[in-house]
Amino acid sequence: MITAEYVSQAETDYLAQLEKAGERYQNRTAEREETRRTIKRRGVLYADDPDRVKKRLSRLNADWSLARSIEQIPTEPSTTTGSTLPLTPDTFGADVLGLERLMGRNNLTGVAFLEGGNLAAQSIGRVTVSAPGGTHHGTGFMVSPSLLLTNNHVLRSAEEAGHGVIEFNFQAGLDGRPLVPVTFALEPQRFFATDRELDFSVVAVAERNQQGAQLADFNWLPLDGAQGKAILGEFVNIIQHPNGEPKQLALRENQIIDLLDLFVHYETDTAPGSSGSPVFNDQWEVVALHHSAVPKTDTDGRLLTIEGTPWRPGMGEHRLAWKANEGVRISRVLQALSRLTLTGTAARLRDELLTPPANPLPREGVPQATAAARPLADGFAPNGSAQFASGGVVGLTVPLRITVGVDLPAPGQPTPAQSATVMPAIWATAPAVALPPPLPSARRVDGTSAAVDTAEQDLNAALVNLQLGETRVYYDRTADRAAQEAYYAGIDDSGNGNTLRRALTDLLEETHERRPSYKPGRMLYPWVDLHPDRLLRSVYSGKTFTAEELIRADAAAEAARLTGLQEFLLRESAAGPAELAAELDALEASLPFNCEHVVPQSWFTKREPMRGDLHHLFACEPACNSFRGNFPYVDFPGFDEARREDCGMREKVGFEPEHSRGAVARATLYFLLRYPKIVGDTAREFPEERLPDLLAWHENEPVTEYELHRNAAIAEIQGNRNPLIDHPEWAPRIDFSGVWP
Repeated sequence: MITAEYVSQAETDYLAQLEKAGERYQNRTAEREETRRTIKRRGVLYADDPDRVKKRLSRLNADWSLARSIEQIPTEPSTTTGSTLPLTPDTFGADVLGLERLMGRNNLTGVAFLEGGNLAAQSIGRVTVSAPGGTHHGTGFMVSPSLLLTNNHVLRSAEEAGHGVIEFNFQAGLDGRPLVPVTFALEPQRFFATDRELDFSVVAVAERNQQGAQLADFNWLPLDGAQGKAILGEFVNIIQHPNGEPKQLALRENQIIDLLDLFVHYETDTAPGSSGSPVFNDQWEVVALHHSAVPKTDTDGRLLTIEGTPWRPGMGEHRLAWKANEGVRISRVLQALSRLTLTGTAARLRDELLTPPANPLPREGVPQATAAARPLADGFAPNGSAQFASGGVVGLTVPLRITVGVDLPAPGQPTPAQSATVMPAIWATAPAVALPPPLPSARRVDGTSAAVDTAEQDLNAALVNLQLGETRVYYDRTADRAAQEAYYAGIDDSGNGNTLRRALTDLLEETHERRPSYKPGRMLYPWVDLHPDRLLRSVYSGKTFTAEELIRADAAAEAARLTGLQEFLLRESAAGPAELAAELDALEASLPFNCEHVVPQSWFTKREPMRGDLHHLFACEPACNSFRGNFPYVDFPGFDEARREDCGMREKVGFEPEHSRGAVARATLYFLLRYPKIVGDTAREFPEERLPDLLAWHENEPVTEYELHRNAAIAEIQGNRNPLIDHPEWAPRIDFSGVWP
């Protein structure tokens, strides 16, 4: 006897998604296993691309320096705070706890996590489609005041969406009793967009229902296309209506274990997600659109139930045995929507989704964790979305190589002169360091402080890092010696000087895995540049400062620079990249850094990674920084008898520092090895005939414990080392002739 079973089109499409997800999962077995090994051996910060990790840390107001400091702290929880960090209770904020949580050191989080989750959940509802072919359910969530996002296999067409509704509050209340659902009709005639490959559909929702309830009373979740929302090894959260059941939460049960171009895979020991659910990070930012389980199959390729018997579509998703979950990367959904050619109402609704308000007013239903209080990504404004032509945050790269996030208005919105909020990722230092000025109280047009908020975030992170350093061993010679031996294990120093130079250049570039941005207040002062007495010394004059002095001075000047840039853009709304570059130059000149690049920034046009490479950055008061300018180093005959400034001696041929000649020589030689053919192509840059001066300074002033500490600390952050510090004897044997253009 033959038994036929009717399978609806929705079920057929879901089966197709299951098959494709299974194939993708199978094809990535080797990469996935390598990720697991890395997470187990080194931790979550090392499983993903270093640039993605850097952006994730930035969104948590953290950086590689702070993360590495935390890694050095034993993991036994404190008896007073519950944290693993030796910090005072008033030091802990969402950023510190979030970083610990990301690193797997602590499962504690602030109570605002629950409040943010509750607000985020309000946007999520059960999608029900009652069409002639039958009734089916899915999950969907509001992504703008008017638009709902779900899967294509939930809403396959505008016609099908016309038979659909979204039910909010289909869940139990605090007393365990069901709430009264609030149902709204879907309106595909106003907007409907779908993509079968990415398995998403976006549809408009009625502004009111038949009972007069307003859609505006429910929350919506801004979508952000920027990188850094989640990384490999991180746990995510799913709010869903599994199998059409009341709203439920899978809290930190799913761990991201693979990232594909269009999709992300995450695993859990509990249950698969529900079609159309949002996948959140711990800050309640939408990371992915859940769309499929990765099913288990028997030897014949048949799908299996959780009992191990063959699965049939009519049994429902909840009976399916599975290996992992698959979601669509939210950035890819945004990219697909941005490419649509739309006009009229549809274009306006699409742009409303792509361009969340720059500074939404606090209102019920807007989770601050995903909107106004969202941490900054590198170069992005707080509410920035993907970089689309229709609006949102635009990454503006000017000739200075400083990326600035600028909120551009959506059609019909105020002009930049009326409403722009600028949050550039730039740094400055104060003209004086002993008594830094108070942080300026520049205000946004909505009355909140933009520059101060940004500067205070950096200040707080730097002070936490400084406090953590107080408990660390300044320099562990035994451990560093072992690290040196492992680092240079593949270097053969018995060959000719040119071969040795090439081998070192390759090693320095290959191991320069993490490339921090230029932020001396966070990256240099709290730990890297400290001397054995835990003070900072100006590299040229030898004057001492506490790390906190320079950190606070930089934060004050950073706020002033941000304020100046805000005022410029508000005043010059039509300014282009050239005008912006000139203004940034002027701000740098008026607010000089407390940090010296021994290879001047003008020699490499302020490009990264040279600009933020810690190996050639040193603390330096502005007076000496300005005195040296961009003069190349030179050894003056009779320097000891000559009249000179506290910083050293400068003539038109060059500059010789008063202090640290050996240290700056080794830093410059490192730069020449790491970045060959970058400097020396003009008369004012370091010429090849000055090489003997550097080698003489290197020979006459041996490596100190301070430099050994710096080298080890920088290696922790960047991954690469300075060979002239580890092996001083190599300096005369290296053939440097190939490093000049």
